[in-house]
Amino acid sequence: MAQREAGLFRLLGTSAVYQAFQDALGAEAFRRRLAAWIDAAPGQRVLDIGCGPAAILAHLPEGIEYHGFDDSADYIAAARARWGERGHFWQARVEEATLADLGAFDRVIAIGVLHHLDDGPAATLVALAARALAPGGMLLTYDPCWAADQGALARALVARDRGQNVRDAHGYAQLARHSFAEVEPALVRGHLRVPYTACVLRCRAEASSHREVSPPRVPSSTSPR
Repeated sequence: MAQREAGLFRLLGTSAVYQAFQDALGAEAFRRRLAAWIDAAPGQRVLDIGCGPAAILAHLPEGIEYHGFDDSADYIAAARARWGERGHFWQARVEEATLADLGAFDRVIAIGVLHHLDDGPAATLVALAARALAPGGMLLTYDPCWAADQGALARALVARDRGQNVRDAHGYAQLARHSFAEVEPALVRGHLRVPYTACVLRCRAEASSHREVSPPRVPSSTSPR
């Protein structure tokens, strides 16, 4: 994992500080938009990789079976305190072993995760998400993004992100295309109170059965700095 941890970035490891920072940026309104893209229905099973304090759960429907994973004890404690029995919260990284007994999921989400990972671990995580999905299920990711036409302020903010593996939309899509036949990247702008450019990936599992996913090849990174 490649991310900045010194100085003010260390404070973001505290749930209360992280949540306040997100609220100041206007992230709550955008979570409603993300929830519409996730499109989970009551009765479906949702896996949230790197769930943090599970703020997205406020915008997902009642009646889903939600499993949130994060390796931060503080984030998981905050999620359990807020949501109680509405979700299952695991202080652990998502790996083959941690998912072994949980069955298949209709939705897998990873919000702000891939840009913290080098290409190899990121591709491995996407492949793991593909294997965790039920037929016809969907992986949704959201991460800051480079774009040729982004403004100077948006570019500066992305450059100062805590995660150090920001890619362009093509770079994020390449991480997913070895594991998914259907990958839809979308650039997102104007969703926060500051100029910001992000990429949402929606990756669909095949409807008939699980697709065999071999160990991922590490794509070459072509994202500009």
